Amino acid sequence: MSAVVDKRGRLAAITPAAPVRLELGCGPTKVVPEALGVDMLDTPAVDVLGDVYEVLARVPDASVSTVYSAHFLEHVRDLDGLFEAFGRVVVDGGTVEAIVPHFSNPYFYSDPTHTRTFGLYSFAYLAECALFHRGVPRYGRDWGFVVERVELAFLSPFPVRGALRGLFGRVVNAHRWCQEFYEENLTGLVGCYEVRATLRRRPRSAP
Repeated sequence: MSAVVDKRGRLAAITPAAPVRLELGCGPTKVVPEALGVDMLDTPAVDVLGDVYEVLARVPDASVSTVYSAHFLEHVRDLDGLFEAFGRVVVDGGTVEAIVPHFSNPYFYSDPTHTRTFGLYSFAYLAECALFHRGVPRYGRDWGFVVERVELAFLSPFPVRGALRGLFGRVVNAHRWCQEFYEENLTGLVGCYEVRATLRRRPRSAP
């Protein structure tokens, strides 16, 4: 097991009385400046250095208001174990906000550290979801979350293409039916860059 380095003492100071925000895989720049940044590679933005599972094991129950991650979940070895930890540490009403690569993103396959892609329905396999016409099984998974939002982002590193893809994305995200139609019929024509999802923690007293 690798050591967890609490560089600024912020991890040790977490208590349920003052829930914190976590940014997992924050890299050199945090998107959420006030969040506690967690990463395995050290940069000035990182507050806690170490394996995410070991870091979360040190976080008290119900002491995190928001978990934010961007292009991080595709790297983890055990997604179920991670969401089990989220279910323990996130407060009632708190959120998990995730940005992940879509399976039709051609750039995904260039990175050998990527372990999985995601699609429109992926988070519905991990949490309660009533957003879509097509339902999917959860295989007994229930870590106390409800999927509140799923958007498909159409981006490009090339400005003109990016503008055109942004317009296309507005049409796709205009309605859940459009999202489902796109993923069933059009992914081979126009690749989607990423999936953006928000999951909210149900009250622990709820059945």
